[in-house]
Amino acid sequence: MRVLDVTRDEDRLVVRVESVPDVAGCPVCGVVAHAHDRHEVTLVDAPSFGRPVRLVWVKRRYVCPEPACAGGTFVEQDDAVAAPRALLTTRAVEWAVRRLCREHASIAGLARQLGVDWNTVWRAVRARLEELAADPARFDGVTMLGVDEHVWHHVDQRQRGPKMLTGMVDLTRDEHGRVHARLLDLVPGRSGTVYGDWLTSRGEAFRSGVKVATLDPFRGYKNAVDEHLADATAVVDAFHVVKLATGCVDDVRRRVQQHTLGHRGRKGDPLYGIRTILCAGAENLTDRQRARLHKAFAAHEHHVEVQIAWQVAQDVRALFHTPNPAKGRAAARRLLKILPTCPIREVKRLGRTLNQWAEPLLAYFDTDGASNGGTEAINGLIELHRRIARGFRNRDNYRLRCLLIAGGLTP
Repeated sequence: MRVLDVTRDEDRLVVRVESVPDVAGCPVCGVVAHAHDRHEVTLVDAPSFGRPVRLVWVKRRYVCPEPACAGGTFVEQDDAVAAPRALLTTRAVEWAVRRLCREHASIAGLARQLGVDWNTVWRAVRARLEELAADPARFDGVTMLGVDEHVWHHVDQRQRGPKMLTGMVDLTRDEHGRVHARLLDLVPGRSGTVYGDWLTSRGEAFRSGVKVATLDPFRGYKNAVDEHLADATAVVDAFHVVKLATGCVDDVRRRVQQHTLGHRGRKGDPLYGIRTILCAGAENLTDRQRARLHKAFAAHEHHVEVQIAWQVAQDVRALFHTPNPAKGRAAARRLLKILPTCPIREVKRLGRTLNQWAEPLLAYFDTDGASNGGTEAINGLIELHRRIARGFRNRDNYRLRCLLIAGGLTP
């Protein structure tokens, strides 16, 4: 293309261009066509110098000289400039996609910079994202697969369908052992059936390539992994295991609080004053916080139950900080053995729960610390863009936007 002239129209730049003259063949019969006329097409281009840009493409209209040809006349096309009947240039579409992906932009903001309305931008971007999403190559090379639920709206289910979505994330490590999490898909519903159907749709080649499957302690996802990823090692997420132990401490604290004082925690109550300290790791506590803990534990004889539960939670947390996997596995087996025998009912319940997930828990030490942390990071990105967009009403549009900003689509 070559530029004919550039003018400023109000707050816009108008660039007139034409293609370099060349031989053109009839798209129907292939005979060399003759130039017949000119036709101007105005396209929305990427902004320049802080202003919207309009690209006026002076197209050549050709006529086929072959009398028997049914083609007649035709106008030159160039997908590198713009797709047929498109309103945005190819460059403008790619600019918008990159801004959405890397700059956390909103469609409304892009529309303002381009000088068009919301629908004009999204129609062009959606077509590009659908093209990228349809590429089966984006599922290649997945050896570690994460899964987690995601709440995509909080309104009446009859208006927008299921509130819960199931997200699948590629957690495959690179040659340096680092994880670059990448969202693979979002499907409606939260159940083992939903996850299993998605795995089935991916095909045998994809399933056979998955060696590690990380998940939260949700039985539905575990059943799907056992059924469809029989050759993969299931690993329960370390964060959620620690969260179960921390929740056990909170349950014991509330029960002892009610038993000793007859009411919920209030300002000035020993156990209520340390409720946040009980959630922290022991190695992160200051001397002042440790003194507050010991003072609260010594305030009443029944507070020893809280102290025991807190120590159990610290032991569970320490499992995932053990530098030696063999020692970590041995410590985990010891906890799995002794916790169900604890006389404190909440700790006993925790022990029974962990024993139900014993195999995926112990697999953590055989997979170099595989976790679902990357999946949680993807959820955070999705939440960020949902706030930027101030909510979504269309689940298909939501899925495409999430795939783009969470790495599932590569422009």
